[in-house]
Parts: sequence; structure tokens; C-alpha cells
Amino acid sequence: MRGSSLTVFFGIDVAQERLDCAVVVQDRQRPIGQKSFPNTPDGIERAAAWAMKASKSDHFEIHALLEPTAAYHELAARLLAAKGMTVSLVNPAQIRSFAKGMAVLSKTDRIDAVLLARYGCLARPKAWTPPAKPLIELQALLARRNDLEGDLRREQNRYEQARVRGCSSAIKHSFAASIRALKAPWKLLQKAIAEHFAAHEDLEADLKRLRTIPAVGPKTAMRMLALLRSHSFETARQVAAFLGLVPIERQSGRSIRGRPRLSKAGNSRLRAAL
Repeated sequence: MRGSSLTVFFGIDVAQERLDCAVVVQDRQRPIGQKSFPNTPDGIERAAAWAMKASKSDHFEIHALLEPTAAYHELAARLLAAKGMTVSLVNPAQIRSFAKGMAVLSKTDRIDAVLLARYGCLARPKAWTPPAKPLIELQALLARRNDLEGDLRREQNRYEQARVRGCSSAIKHSFAASIRALKAPWKLLQKAIAEHFAAHEDLEADLKRLRTIPAVGPKTAMRMLALLRSHSFETARQVAAFLGLVPIERQSGRSIRGRPRLSKAGNSRLRAAL
């Protein structure tokens, strides 16, 4: 489908409750359709049917483009991919840069949907592949563990500050109870994560490979696995670029000689860990 002149681009700006959609055909000045739908299974079905009708899908293939928006884009991405559409998840920073390059100053959900479709026309981004269920479950387990670890760390910091100030025994008991209450589900999650790896040999094998990298511990390896397994990479250079670990040059003529810096694209937590 990539590079085909018979592709229609289906831009979808995702919000918690609504999908703003635009259908664009290359070399046409205006979108051939714009409409909003609820961000629900029924709404997504209606949006897909509308896009097919607007693009006369007997003659065109449909390439849907969405920005990852917390978890709100996931249902639409999965359902549209299941219908045979090519689906791409586009970095929001790329769309902002594209808008500046197109001299689009206004920002609304309807405008963003058109920008996504037009970006698809020019960039033809790679197709997204829905992750397998074991990987989705692993990502959910790790995300929940990260949440609990953050809550536990904040509560321990608050307790340390209260102790330094000389808090009463009632406050100490309150902190102790709160910390115990956070540690209990954390331990259960640790056990569930270990059992999940034991039940899926391919995940466990990849985890062991990542652990062979110097200075990569179990937590970082799990984060890398959960993120990198969600994408298709052909080379290590592509992985480094995806994580924002490649240098960006800043040179032009004789006057601009900036120092190279990391691009800082991709997942900030994992980049910080690496």
C-alpha cells in the first residue's frame, strides 16, 4: 500500500470521548470529508463506515493516522486495523512541526485531524501492528507496578520529612500503615510479572538477551522489552533513534556550529534509565 496513488488518508484526532475525523486524497486542496464520532466501539464502527463511503473504498485503500493519546487511541487503532486498514501512530511532536512548516497557526481538533491526514500523504509513515495479548498484559502489569512504586516513593519521602520535623506517634503509625498497604499489592504484582514471564518463553528469552547488555538491570530490561516489542525495528540504529539516543547535528554554513545533542524523542522514562 505504501507509495500507492490509490491511498486515501484518514486523519483521526483522538480525545477521551470524541474522534474528529478527516479524509484526504493526495493532490486535492480540500478534505473530501470531515466529521466527528464518539470514541466508543459503535462510534469507531460508524467512523470506519463513513471513511469507506467518503473515499469510495472500492477504488481506494485507507491509511488511518492517529496520535497516541494516553490509552484513548488504543481501541480505535485496534478496531481499524482489524478491518484491514493500514494504521499508523504518529508522534505528536512531528505533527506540531509539520503544522509550523505548513504555516498552520490555529489549533483545533478538526484542524489536527486534517493535519494528520495531510502528514500521511507526504510522510507515508510505517504501519502499526497491534501487539500480541501477552505483551499487552505485560505492559499493563509493568505500568501498574510503576504507579505503585511512584506512590510508595512519594509516601516514603513524606514520612521522612515528617520524621525530621518531629511528628507525633499517630502520624508515624499512619505512614507505616499507608506504606504497608502499598507494599502488599506491589509484592503481588512482582509475583504476577515473574509468573507471566515464566508462562511465555519468548518474552523470557528476550528479557535474558537484554540483561546481557552491560549496566541493564531487570527493571530497565523489562521496560525496554515492553516498549521495543511494540514496534518493528530492523537495525539497532533504528532503536537508538526511536529512543532519542542519537545525536542531532546543528551546522549550517560557517556561522552556525552548534554542538550535537541528543534528539530526546521517544519514551522519556526509558531514555532516562538508559
